[in-house]
Amino acid sequence: MQQISIWERESFFSPRDIIIAGSGLVGLWTAYYLKKREPRLNICIVDRGIIPTGASTRNAGFACFGSITELMADLEKMGEEQMLELVEWRYKGLERIRKTFRDSEIGYENYGGYELIRESQQIDFNHLRSTLDRFNRKLRPIVGKNKTFQLSDGKIKQMGFAGVQHLVENKLESQLHSGKLCSALLQLLQSMGVTVLNNIEITGFQKAKPGLILSTNIGTELSTRRLLVCTNAFAKQLLPDLDLEPARGQILLTAPLAKLRFKGTFHHDEGYYYFRNLGNRILLGGARNKALKEETTESMTTTDFIQTELENFLKEIIIPGLKYQVDYRWSGIMAVGSEKMPIVKKISEQVFCAVRMSGMGVALAPELGRRLAGDILS
Repeated sequence: MQQISIWERESFFSPRDIIIAGSGLVGLWTAYYLKKREPRLNICIVDRGIIPTGASTRNAGFACFGSITELMADLEKMGEEQMLELVEWRYKGLERIRKTFRDSEIGYENYGGYELIRESQQIDFNHLRSTLDRFNRKLRPIVGKNKTFQLSDGKIKQMGFAGVQHLVENKLESQLHSGKLCSALLQLLQSMGVTVLNNIEITGFQKAKPGLILSTNIGTELSTRRLLVCTNAFAKQLLPDLDLEPARGQILLTAPLAKLRFKGTFHHDEGYYYFRNLGNRILLGGARNKALKEETTESMTTTDFIQTELENFLKEIIIPGLKYQVDYRWSGIMAVGSEKMPIVKKISEQVFCAVRMSGMGVALAPELGRRLAGDILS
């Protein structure tokens, strides 16, 4: 066991009212709403990394609530009620982000969002128009707009895309800087009196009056009245019965392009492909559906197969005929399961969890953090 001083034991490692496992977006937002409601709570966030990793600082920085083909697929799999509930949580989450931080603090920019519909998807034009009308009616009570989605086929040529039959625009969709958002949340929480411990992994827990004793990888035990597991894809290490599995999302980022013809966030094929401008670079991710078994992993590496798929999409669809250079490649780990709805659950009187964001943690985290805080304090 690591030896610690009396000063450390009575400050950094002192007993807590609440310990949150995971300093990603869900853990951060949960701590924020707990402290807003009960400022005197003694809260500590514990993360095994030196910064939030997993998916929170490794995503594509989309401020979105669902592309049209993704929502069409969700409607078929989940039914209308759950699909709309999930959209509402995402939309409310994005609103909460902007109420909490200035746009400049988190790199928030509203260039709109789009979905690329290709001929190979075999979506009939009349069916697409009627589907857009239907979803616009359903989403009106949530977003307060008559027209969330609209056809913008006239922009296909000006944006330079190839092989794209239709372009569905969503002017409510935006983009942000994931690292700046996490950093701003951390600074805000520390100003509210929340302690954050990094490079410490909670390896297990057991009951002990008046709450729990947590074991760690450094040998020092932590004491808390309640434990909140917000480690998303890695939650089964503490709660093995949860219905979730890791899902790797790979990304590449090009060098600056001399003439980038578009700005915004873009989706394709139920959101399995996604790209955006980052200044005058292209950030492109996805293609996980090309190797679902192989991408069900906690390994934060990139693979030649997926990266080649992404580059093929880049040079054949996004910027056909243009030269490019890839400057960065990375991956993040999401959590998915047999259902798409997040798991926000009371495990016992002392243990709660909020996990399985299915790749939408940026939008879902504020609303789910608020809900989890409410459940704990009710």
